[in-house]
Amino acid sequence: MPRRRDPTGLAFAVLCSVPFVMVLSNSMLIPVLPAMGAAMDRNLFQIGLVITAFSVPAGLFIPIGGYLSDRWGRKPVMIPGLLGFGLGGLIAGLAPLLAQDPYGWILAGRVLQGLSAGGMYQVALAAAGDMFTGDARPRAMGIMEASNGLGKIASPILGSALALVSWYAPFFAYPALAALAALGLWLLVPEPNRRPQAPVPGPYLRRIGGIFRAKGVSLAVCFLVGFTALFMLFGLLSVYSDLLERPFGIRGFAKGLVVAIPVAVATVTAYLTGIVLQGRLARHLKAVVVTGLALLTGGTAALFWARALGPWVAAISVMGLGYGLTLPAINTLITGAVETAERGGVTALYGTVRFFGAALGPPAFGLLLGAGRGVVYLGSAAAVAGVLALVVALLRQDVLLPSLRRPGADARAARPHLGAVAPGPGSQPQAPGRRAGAAAKGGGSGPIPLGPWSRVRSTLSRREGTSPAP
Repeated sequence: MPRRRDPTGLAFAVLCSVPFVMVLSNSMLIPVLPAMGAAMDRNLFQIGLVITAFSVPAGLFIPIGGYLSDRWGRKPVMIPGLLGFGLGGLIAGLAPLLAQDPYGWILAGRVLQGLSAGGMYQVALAAAGDMFTGDARPRAMGIMEASNGLGKIASPILGSALALVSWYAPFFAYPALAALAALGLWLLVPEPNRRPQAPVPGPYLRRIGGIFRAKGVSLAVCFLVGFTALFMLFGLLSVYSDLLERPFGIRGFAKGLVVAIPVAVATVTAYLTGIVLQGRLARHLKAVVVTGLALLTGGTAALFWARALGPWVAAISVMGLGYGLTLPAINTLITGAVETAERGGVTALYGTVRFFGAALGPPAFGLLLGAGRGVVYLGSAAAVAGVLALVVALLRQDVLLPSLRRPGADARAARPHLGAVAPGPGSQPQAPGRRAGAAAKGGGSGPIPLGPWSRVRSTLSRREGTSPAP
């Protein structure tokens, strides 16, 4: 009888569609904002609220979505979140057709999208952490980050193309793409095995508190790195976009292509970093983070001396390289430090920090421009260097990933326990014999049968009854 094809690859591909859809939320509208303002007779501040109406609710609701995913499951949060996200886009798209003054309805649709977005990207990141363990997890985190980056590259191009039809046409892309992603999740992505009783708020928050008491310093440093990477990349990309028009005279579609260069560098690097970290370098995640932050520091400082277009593109591409090295490693450290039952809540907090880093970067750098080039570039580089020093001094990989403490430990035996946290008070330690037996029985399914992911191994349950390790 021929062996049944492992469905893990297709399931993970569908899961990667979630960050792709999520990143369209603001980036697709940015090139269309001037046309929106002209059509609705709104000033720059008023039309900027179209972005704010999404960003603030999304950032605030992400931790709630993470908790709900730990309580109810990943899919029961992601699917309604995607449908709500699509519905908000539909409301915003229909408003110009049905209302004399569509501005208020567009803001309402964007608020609904923001509230729904809390059940999307970071919960998908937690689901990927549930799906993969051991040396497969860094690769999965790199692919997830690359999917997010691919959306960043495609969204301005897609928004500009749809705006050729009408200024409100981009809103209709949201329900179409969100519905496809929700259908794929429902049909193709299995829900990881969960505890018999979902966590209630009190015990759940105490467990989260216990995680931060045990690993709080290292987790806080990881959160700071995520905030810094997003703050710097998006802040300097906004400066970069403005400079392309005024000193260099690059506008329109050509400007979009030039802006896409550093984002493409970050995306490809994130994907390749995930591949490399799947092997023995998984034991050197801290070193990868240090290297990435060093490149981010150097690229930022180099912008002070860059005057022509070529050096500017090169320097900001070095920043993209550092970003692409840093984030997959940080994602792996955070998702691997927490058990499945609390992973959604912790990754959601991380997502909120990242989200506000991306949201605060552009206005912060807009204010800093008035202080001079030295403050903007050399001051920012010094700030990143300070974060780098904190990583060197305070980040403890052996605390976040205790299964990697023992040199020479068998990697295969460590895989099912990479995401485990230290036993809490009153917990029963697992017997060595039972642990080894579990590893032998359910060490993971076969390679993902999907092109570039062909070597990733998953811990999705088989039909024989094995269950995924946290």
